[in-house]
Amino acid sequence: MFWGLSAGVVDTGDFSFEHVLEDIQTLNEWALEGRLEVTAISLHAYPFVQDRYAILPHGASMGSGYGPIVVSTEPLTRDDLKEIEIAVPGRMTTAFLVLRMYLGGDYRFREVPFDQIIDEVKSGHAQAGLLIHEGQLTYESHGLHNVVDLGEWWLLETGLPLPLGINVARRDLGDDMLHDLSEVLRASIAAGLESRDEALSYALQYGRGLDRRLADRFVGMYVNRLTEDYGDEGREAVGELLRRGEEIGAFERPVRVDFVS
Repeated sequence: MFWGLSAGVVDTGDFSFEHVLEDIQTLNEWALEGRLEVTAISLHAYPFVQDRYAILPHGASMGSGYGPIVVSTEPLTRDDLKEIEIAVPGRMTTAFLVLRMYLGGDYRFREVPFDQIIDEVKSGHAQAGLLIHEGQLTYESHGLHNVVDLGEWWLLETGLPLPLGINVARRDLGDDMLHDLSEVLRASIAAGLESRDEALSYALQYGRGLDRRLADRFVGMYVNRLTEDYGDEGREAVGELLRRGEEIGAFERPVRVDFVS
């Protein structure tokens, strides 16, 4: 999604961009402070920063029938998960919230950097782990079991794709600047999709050891038509997830879903 800006194939107008690479939990925490003008965050984090940020109408990571996966070294049931401690990639991630919905309430967890969770489970330090990012594709090669795919569960529950990550922009930029900024970022996403091979080669710099075949598969899962624009289906999915989050008391106050126009 960022390749178009980095490669200079998108006219950025009066904007200049600095690519800040951090894990999603760190970006969630920074958003609480309003540190970045534009940032990726977990949808779960949005209700906590809604006064400061508006949702951009593109850049979302949504999986239709797939998503974060709970893994273990041996088969486990849903009831088993309610009794054990689960390694999670951060309590503000959307994966954390959806697992709470799946289990019907709070559960025991320990926060672990997302790229260390597979090793934590393999070593026996955690009985189960909640995987995001490329771990969803590589866990089998580590001999781990898929206990539940939360994206698959969500689709069966709602008939909707599962919105995980979103892009937001700070409201204090003002409506006119937010609109112009949104158009530039949309153009970068479109450029990446239109020049997939070049954009994938760029993205592989940040692939944490993924080979090109798996990286291509992963990108195909989460950079798609819903990334270019949420559309009615994507916006409905966002509203449904946040509504269910409100129902279980996950947020401090009511959520106002607000997209940059």
